[in-house]
Amino acid sequence: MVIVRPATLADSQALAVVQTRTSQQVYRGVMPAAYLDRLDTSRRRQVWQQLLESERHPAGTLVLDDAADGVVGFVNVAPSSDADTDPGVVGEVRAVYVLPQHWGRGAGRLLMDAGLRRLADAGYRQVILWVLEANHRARRFYEAAGWRTDGASKTDDARGVPLTAIRYRRSLDGGSGLPAAGEAR
Repeated sequence: MVIVRPATLADSQALAVVQTRTSQQVYRGVMPAAYLDRLDTSRRRQVWQQLLESERHPAGTLVLDDAADGVVGFVNVAPSSDADTDPGVVGEVRAVYVLPQHWGRGAGRLLMDAGLRRLADAGYRQVILWVLEANHRARRFYEAAGWRTDGASKTDDARGVPLTAIRYRRSLDGGSGLPAAGEAR
């Protein structure tokens, strides 16, 4: 049995493990191997502790908790931070991570639906997310769920190689296709 629930400080280590292991798998061949090999769960745990302590907006971090395996994924949603969007109207999916051994089982969809529902319930009408252009698996997932690129892109070379991210957008206004809270798909 799996449940989606709000993350707590006690989840900091699990969130760090999910983010680190998933990044090391998903970005292998996209980001420098030396960078991926240096990813440190203890440092990431501290970042998660700070984030969870500071979350004050009506969105937040949700985890997918599996009865057998514990926390196997998470979604983090918030008001948009992009300068060309209104953070009172546009929400943002900042991260969706699922441990590789749980890919293809509907975990990502459960998390995404819960995050989008959280944003819609908070009154957001649009939502954006950024994804690396080279992350084809994630892009297929988003496009299958109705996300579309909106023409925005940005390049970051902080990891030793230029990485281009593209922005996806979708509406949360009526007809979003999201199940009501507690409703099964």
